[in-house]
Amino acid sequence: MSKSATMKSGASMRKTARHHAVKSGFSGKTKFAVGAGALILVLGGLVVAARPGPATNSPTAVELVRASAASNSSSRLTATQTKFSFGPISMASGKVKHRYPITNAGTEPVLIRKLYTSCMCTTAALVKDGKAGEAFGMPGHTPIPTINVPIKPGEQAFVEVVFDPAAHGPAGVGPIERVVTLENNGGQPLELEFAALVSP
Repeated sequence: MSKSATMKSGASMRKTARHHAVKSGFSGKTKFAVGAGALILVLGGLVVAARPGPATNSPTAVELVRASAASNSSSRLTATQTKFSFGPISMASGKVKHRYPITNAGTEPVLIRKLYTSCMCTTAALVKDGKAGEAFGMPGHTPIPTINVPIKPGEQAFVEVVFDPAAHGPAGVGPIERVVTLENNGGQPLELEFAALVSP
């Protein structure tokens, strides 16, 4: 083999080796970019999926239509008392309770869908036929399932609220206001409020 053929062959081999190195380096960069992009998408999806829902559940379009249709019917959930004050209470004295009477003032059954509170220091339970149901708290801190409890026309039930003044620790002193919400198919949610003046 001549010297010039050997040089051409060596140059060709170096060129081929560089081409493979560049090609494989480009492939590696492309693979890295695609892998990094996929990882970002997966992590972004997990972050979005793990976000807690809002404190107040927004109704869907279907629920709004149903609520509108229900409010045009003659089912209506009312409370003889929507506001209550415990007055001055002490953390040292422990939890306090109050029952709100609620009534279906319409001629069609009302379905209580959900019951929840505005703060983790408060729980609320539906009391019907003398039996208390499960106590529910604040969305995001405890599960708030759909309960679908019917209240017949003219029937009375109670919402038993339990407030723990020590739930927020020493910083929880002073005036407080909390809300209990009953979502129902009879129209707007029914809100029951209470206040207290908390001391250590």
